[in-house]
Amino acid sequence: MGTSDVCNVAIIGAGITGMSAAWDLARAGCHVTIYEAADHVGGLASGFREPHWDWSVEKFYHHWFQSDAHMLRLIDELGLRQHVLFPRPYTVLLHHGKWYPFDSILHALAFPGLGFGWNKARFGLVGLFLRLTNNWRALEKHTVEAWMRRWAGRAVYESMWQPLVVGKFGPYASEVNMAWLWARLKARTTRLGTYAGGFQQFCDHFAEKLRAIGVRIELATPVEAIRPGPGGVTVSPAAHPPATFDRCLVTTSPGLLARLVPDLPPAYLNGLQSLKHMGAVVMVLSLKQRLSEQGYYWFNIPKSAGYPFLALVEHTNFVSPEHFGGEHIVYCGDYLPPEHEYFALSQEELLQRFLPAIQRFNPRFKADWINKTWLFRTAYAQPVPLVEHSRNIPAIRTPLRGLYFASMSQVYPWDRGTNFAVEIGRRAARQMLGDAAHSHFAP
Repeated sequence: MGTSDVCNVAIIGAGITGMSAAWDLARAGCHVTIYEAADHVGGLASGFREPHWDWSVEKFYHHWFQSDAHMLRLIDELGLRQHVLFPRPYTVLLHHGKWYPFDSILHALAFPGLGFGWNKARFGLVGLFLRLTNNWRALEKHTVEAWMRRWAGRAVYESMWQPLVVGKFGPYASEVNMAWLWARLKARTTRLGTYAGGFQQFCDHFAEKLRAIGVRIELATPVEAIRPGPGGVTVSPAAHPPATFDRCLVTTSPGLLARLVPDLPPAYLNGLQSLKHMGAVVMVLSLKQRLSEQGYYWFNIPKSAGYPFLALVEHTNFVSPEHFGGEHIVYCGDYLPPEHEYFALSQEELLQRFLPAIQRFNPRFKADWINKTWLFRTAYAQPVPLVEHSRNIPAIRTPLRGLYFASMSQVYPWDRGTNFAVEIGRRAARQMLGDAAHSHFAP
């Protein structure tokens, strides 16, 4: 027997997680309505497009890895695999004022910051161990700093791993657990992928597939409150009458879930509000000329180098500038605490902070190379996994009957990204369908 007679579902958020859950729920016979506050689908993977561009540009730089099995399997199910591309970009790391290739094991071993002899051997052995082990629960009992200092040594940790963790987690760097770094090394590949037309094109194609199987997607419809009731879960969208559903899946940040559902038990609310996270600030620039004359794509920048951002990414050294009317697209991005001043500065003020640093990538660069800039900020971009973080992960099934939660805060030990957004969304759908079947057949 199908579940359509007992499965009327609301999903809050039309990002990759929400749409992935909707795909499985609708195909199982559920009636699905997605509420999205923005006027477009995609969430943090969404993009924007100028009228003369063929492709969109992601607001927060995105790519796929060849190992992203959850995403690639979904794309196959959607019949969209022909649009997936895997170019060969080049990533570099700064050391003593020079940029060195850093996109393969051989390049990493050749990185001069490692020094010679025993340091290189320890780096290689530690990397091999982390790729082979699956025992991440043992690793989460230790911080990256403590574990790496012990097994890789001070020099390897301070030259290779400390800049990564400090750049990503700022004030929390010394508290991040080792399972997070294990997951990055375990799951990622050096070859990077994208979607023809950009990630917004993928999200739009995904939405078309969902609508074709009956999913309602209500854009520009923020939800103001979610409340439990005897008839199910009542969702109250702004400027719309409340609607009651058998089940509701929220795919927002933990903080927004806490605000939307004040009836959650205090212990669960406290757990949501205690989770730490970093925000992201990204400035996108359209340039008249290529910035990196060497054709580098991703510049990893240690915080100690004095740059006002963590990474510079020349997107058009990954995909052709022909897709953007011959313009060259560059990102300047950083992970920052939500209270950082970058969240308050104007776009022009931030650009003036960035311009001298951009010139360090190419001495010929001048401000008149810039066609246009865009600024994107989000307070919730990177969960912070502390020691034994698995104890703090919110359950998908909340304590309120019929209410479920799936977000990047629950993909741990894996790192946030669209691949694991697919996985958590589909896992939530399986749980919801299982609960629906159990309640239907229960005596």
